Amino acid sequence: MSESKISLPDIADGEDKTSPLKNRIRKNYRHVKKWAKRTNTNCFRIYDREIREYPLAIDYYAGRFCVQFFSRSHESDDPSNELLEETENALCSIFGATPELIYWRTRARTKDTRQYEKAGESKEFFTVLEYGVEFEVNLTDYLDTGLFLDHRETRKLVADISQGKSVLNLFAYTCSFSVHAAAAGAKFTKSVDMSNTYTAWGIDNFKINSLSLKNNVVVRADCLKFLDEEIRSAVKYDIIIIDPPTISRSKKMDQLFDIQVDYISLISKSLALLAKGGVIFFSTNSRKFVFNKEYFADCMVVDISKKTFPIDFHDPKIHRCWKISLNQSQ
Repeated sequence: MSESKISLPDIADGEDKTSPLKNRIRKNYRHVKKWAKRTNTNCFRIYDREIREYPLAIDYYAGRFCVQFFSRSHESDDPSNELLEETENALCSIFGATPELIYWRTRARTKDTRQYEKAGESKEFFTVLEYGVEFEVNLTDYLDTGLFLDHRETRKLVADISQGKSVLNLFAYTCSFSVHAAAAGAKFTKSVDMSNTYTAWGIDNFKINSLSLKNNVVVRADCLKFLDEEIRSAVKYDIIIIDPPTISRSKKMDQLFDIQVDYISLISKSLALLAKGGVIFFSTNSRKFVFNKEYFADCMVVDISKKTFPIDFHDPKIHRCWKISLNQSQ
């Protein structure tokens, strides 16, 4: 874990106040900056689609800016030249950024079921800090950056109870939950994801935090198949994290994964791996998802979504999260 103090840019008063986008970015940044310095965090959101005319999410990553454009059109997936120019002008004038530090992404209206879309081969990685823990980020090669900022507080919740515990992280992506748990003193973590790219990325995240891979195992596997094998091994975990895609049609899976259909099996199998007094954190970004507690009558199921909502996000539906544990009699 890094102990270095982060450096965040100062912004000047007395600037042109005629741009609604500039005004909102300034307000948001001033609000989050004090928190970020206090928590040793230099990656956070500075604008979150708050003004209809600016359908953008802008994230700050250690001096770089990731701008996501949310297309409302079925005909064009690209932002207008006017929006591009105004946004870049705002970031350059407020933060002293240069255009090469601004990275654009488009979130189009599509029914594509791929979880992570490859966009390039630059391999331009750099390191950011989240609650003092280091993570590698890439703003050029993939639709997602390697660190889902909306789950920052969920990771903190997990880390806060991880000391001396064994942790299983399913659909681990780049292992950020596991890295936080290990940095907080977990005795053992196991991270499972189907992608060679992301498991390798996760291993790098452990390494840059000087965390031993002997006690932090990374497994490339289909999570549903992995659970069947793990149940047969009779191993138990104190904490299990389940943060799956909404839908996935990976070639490495035998069938379509649909969170609304498969969550029952996913949680039921995970419960079989849960140690006495253990807890499952289950989350989804699906806005249509319905959690039916009746399938888990022997469990205590608590919606903790509000506790996991980050200070820098403005959409309360960015994700939902439940804490699941077996009743004391189990």
